[in-house]
Amino acid sequence: MRQLENNIFKNIDWFTIIMFLLLVAFGWVNIYAASSTGTDKELFDFSTRYGKQLVFIALSFPLIVFILFLNSKFYEQFSSLIYLFSLVLLAGVLVFGKKINGATSWYNFGGIGLQPSEFSKAFTALALAKLMSDRQYNLDLLKNQIKAFVIIFLPAFFIALQPDMGSVLIYFSFFFVLNREGLTLKYFILGVITVILFLLTVNYGTINVLIGTLIVLTIVFAYIIYRNNQFFRFNWPVILVTYIISALFISAAGYTYTNVLEQHQKNRFDILLGKIEDKKGLGYNTHQAELTIKSGNFFGKGFLQGDRTQGNFVPEQDTDYIFSTVGEEWGFLGSSIVILLFMGLLYRIIFLAERQTNKFARIYGYGIASILFFHVVVNIGMVIGILPTIGIPLPFFSYGGSSLWGFTLLIFIFVRLDAHKKYDY
Repeated sequence: MRQLENNIFKNIDWFTIIMFLLLVAFGWVNIYAASSTGTDKELFDFSTRYGKQLVFIALSFPLIVFILFLNSKFYEQFSSLIYLFSLVLLAGVLVFGKKINGATSWYNFGGIGLQPSEFSKAFTALALAKLMSDRQYNLDLLKNQIKAFVIIFLPAFFIALQPDMGSVLIYFSFFFVLNREGLTLKYFILGVITVILFLLTVNYGTINVLIGTLIVLTIVFAYIIYRNNQFFRFNWPVILVTYIISALFISAAGYTYTNVLEQHQKNRFDILLGKIEDKKGLGYNTHQAELTIKSGNFFGKGFLQGDRTQGNFVPEQDTDYIFSTVGEEWGFLGSSIVILLFMGLLYRIIFLAERQTNKFARIYGYGIASILFFHVVVNIGMVIGILPTIGIPLPFFSYGGSSLWGFTLLIFIFVRLDAHKKYDY
C-alpha cells in the first residue's frame, strides 16, 4: 500500500492539480467577496455562502483521494454501470427531487442539496469513452453514430424534463469529442447552420427567411451545376430533399418560437438579437453584470472594494454571475488571468489526452476538455452579454457543492487515468 501511495503521488500530473487548486482558491476568494456584503465578515462563518463553499472545498479532498486510490481500470470496466446509475438518479430526481427556481433538479438530504446533472456529465464522458474505445467500434458507420448520440442525449432528455435547459446544452459539447475521433465536420456545420437559421427566423420572420434561404440555395446549386457542367447527371433528388428539409425546418423554427416557447424564453432571444431592450426585466441581471465589469477598468477596484458587488447590484452574483465580481474587483487584468488559467488547464488536458496510449483515456480526456470549454465560454459570454442567459455555472468559481464536486470528479478521474500508464502493470 505504501508503494502504491508513493507511485500515485509521484506519477500524477502536478501541473493539472496546481491549476485546479489555483482556480478553486481564486474562485472561493470571489465567492467571499460576492457573498460577504454585510457587516459580519468572519472567515469561518459556516452559515454564510462563502463559509458553506469552504466546507464544500474541504469535502472535495476526500473525494480526490478516493478517486486517485481506485484502480484506473475500475473506471473503464464499470463505466457502463456508472452511467446507468446516473440515469437512475436523473429519473429519480423527477419524482423525489426538490423544486428550486422552477426546476426539479435537486435531491435534498437533511438540508444538503445534490444536483445529479452535475455528476452525470462525467459519467456520460466515461460511457462515451467506453463505447468508442472498443476495437470493433467504427464511427463511420451510421449505427455506431446513433449509439454515441443515444449515450450523449439520453441524460440530456431527463435533464430537459426537470427542466434545466442550460445543463442540456452542455451535452452538445461532446460533438467536439466525436469530431476528434473521426466524425465528419458535416454534423458540426449542420448544427451551426440550424442555429443561424433559427436566429434569423426569430429576427426576420418565417416567410422572409424562407424566401431568402430558397434563393441562396438556388444560387449555390446553380453555381455547382455550372462549374461541373453536369445538368442532366446532377443528383436532383438531393436538391429537392434539401429544399424540403430547409423549408420544413424554418417553418418549424418559426412555429416553435411563436407557439411553443414561453414568453420569458422569447424575450431572452429578443434581447440577445436587439429586438427589445429590457434592462429592468429579464435583461436586468446581464445589464447590471456588464456595468459591474466595466466599472473595474483595467486594474480593478481591489479585493472587497467593489461598491457594486458590495451593494448587491447583481442578483445571483456568487453563482451564475460570479465573473462580474472578478471584473469589478480585479479588473481587465484579473479577468484575463482567470481566462488564461482556464486556457492553461484546457491546453494541459488536451496535451495529456493526446499522449495517452489508452484510447479510453484519450477520449475521456477530450470529453472533460470539451465540457470545461463549453462551460467557460457560455458562462462568461452570458455575463458579458454576448450570449443569452441560460444559467450554467463557471467551473470552480460559482457557488455550489454539486458543481464543485462534479468538476472535481471530471478532472481527477482523468488525472488517475493519466497516471495509469506509468505504473499500473
